[in-house]
Amino acid sequence: MKNYLYILLFLFSISFANAQENGRKIDYENDRQYRDEERYPGALVMSKVTNQVHFIHQGIEVWCNNAVFYENDNFFKAYGEVRMKQGDTVSMNSDYAEYNGNTQFAFASGKVKMKRPQTTLETDSLFFDRIKQEAYYRSGGKVTDTASVLTSTIGRYYFEEDKYTFLSNVKITNPDYIVNSDHIDFYSESGHAYLYGPSTIEGEESTVYCERGFYDTRGDTGYFVKNSRIDYDNRTVLGDSLYFDRNTSFASATNNIQVIDTANNSKVTGHYAEVFREKDSVIITKWPVAASLQDQDSVFIHSDTLLVTGKPENRILRGFYDVRMYKSDMSGKSDSIYVNQQAGITKLININPGENSATSVKRNPVLWSGLNQMTGDTIQIISNKETEQLDSLKVYNNAFLINKDSIDGYNQIKGQFLIGLFEENELYKVNIDKNTETLYYSRTENNDLIGINKTLSSRIEVFFKDRQIEDVYYYQAIDGTLKPEEQVLKSNRTLQGFNWRGDERLEKKQDLFKGKELPELVKIEGIPLPEQIEDFFDEREEGDMLLNENSRLKPQDLKDKVQDSIPSVQSMIPQGVQVKPASFSPSEGKESKITPETKKDSLETPKAPLKIE
Repeated sequence: MKNYLYILLFLFSISFANAQENGRKIDYENDRQYRDEERYPGALVMSKVTNQVHFIHQGIEVWCNNAVFYENDNFFKAYGEVRMKQGDTVSMNSDYAEYNGNTQFAFASGKVKMKRPQTTLETDSLFFDRIKQEAYYRSGGKVTDTASVLTSTIGRYYFEEDKYTFLSNVKITNPDYIVNSDHIDFYSESGHAYLYGPSTIEGEESTVYCERGFYDTRGDTGYFVKNSRIDYDNRTVLGDSLYFDRNTSFASATNNIQVIDTANNSKVTGHYAEVFREKDSVIITKWPVAASLQDQDSVFIHSDTLLVTGKPENRILRGFYDVRMYKSDMSGKSDSIYVNQQAGITKLININPGENSATSVKRNPVLWSGLNQMTGDTIQIISNKETEQLDSLKVYNNAFLINKDSIDGYNQIKGQFLIGLFEENELYKVNIDKNTETLYYSRTENNDLIGINKTLSSRIEVFFKDRQIEDVYYYQAIDGTLKPEEQVLKSNRTLQGFNWRGDERLEKKQDLFKGKELPELVKIEGIPLPEQIEDFFDEREEGDMLLNENSRLKPQDLKDKVQDSIPSVQSMIPQGVQVKPASFSPSEGKESKITPETKKDSLETPKAPLKIE
């Protein structure tokens, strides 16, 4: 009984081994075959008469017009109208193909076209590793997606991930844009593309540049990091990270952003920005600063939020809350600001005028020019559009001018409306109208104090020299007194509403942020580096070579190269086999038939040799 069990186990193991061996063998069907040991030792030469030669092996099927099959080596070479199919998702057409059943390694050349549910790959030559489930080309290829066409010199397809890796001269062509890059990983099912190295996305109205980025080729949205920027016709946006939506012409930038206006020679910086191209508007927050060049001097404006709107010829800057302005010869603060650079108008505004709280006083617009301080509900500064120099300023409602006396005290002028005039960017004349009051330290030419003059009048005209009051003229004076200094109490040396804010004055650019805490920057979500690409060509096991000795390829062909150098199909036709040009063209859909005149040992080949670039 025991011996009987041993015999059964032995027979079962032999049967199982044979089944495994038979599972690895390539099955075939053909209309005609013959042997020629002198020309093809150990091979069957097969030809199509009515039906194409048909090979089957472990889930892959191949059809062709002619074939040389080395049965003992489990290897064949196929010629003419080659079709290869793996399952229901992969099909491939080519002029020539070969397949090693032992290593499940295939090679195709001549008008290769591989189809997947979402994409079609076209190339001159393609390597296909069924064990790895990867395909590879290096002679230039084109992938047609549902939305775009992708081309590159080198490409690799990962079947399980449905992913392409494109290298060298990579280009995506879409009706709305063109992408150029050194390296793109593209996922067919989603249409997602990951860009590595210097890359551009160029559309009709914008160009995106990055050195690492993500783009949804079907949704037309992208995310870019590392030296990323967006160029519009007259505006450039830079930042540590950028988001871009082509559908809505929207872009946002995060951390260390710059929005450069090339048309108006200005720039806005900050740590967050949103750009609406169709509305010609930009909003910037988190320490935003707008800088523009005027008369060879830079003007800086900072607030909690900056908004830039309008076409280049009519661009408007608005700032909201805690506005601070700095120029080498002037500075100011307000609750909000309006700047029309083309018209040469700057307005400092209090959004809630009339309030008298401590908070409201801080919001009131204030402007410093030298030792002169001007306040009011609204301050308007006008520049000469041609020279870009300061021309005039206007203070509306509750105008108050304070000039720090050269020795002690403050000269003060107040009224409802103030107009100041400039020469060479220096304030030289001020007119104040309606219910004006002055408190003025009158001095001799030697700067000796005469007394303190306090006057009421309808209008006052003040002239400055070297940023100091030189002369004061009163019109329709109602009341005025000049008293010696000792006769004027210190409590009476200020007019009602006096508020000297000299400690708030901006003396340098860094004062734009004086007393403010650094903003908390968002942690940028990076884009992972590409996975390290392993060599496509490697051996399965020791002694189990990818290539068969009868392959048209040579061992040196299985090297990763910048450019392919595989010999043409025609030069690899076995010696002694007569070549007949094929009449089949995949685009024409015609069939090639073997006529009675066809020689017994002839094989159909592509109409022209395989072109390798």
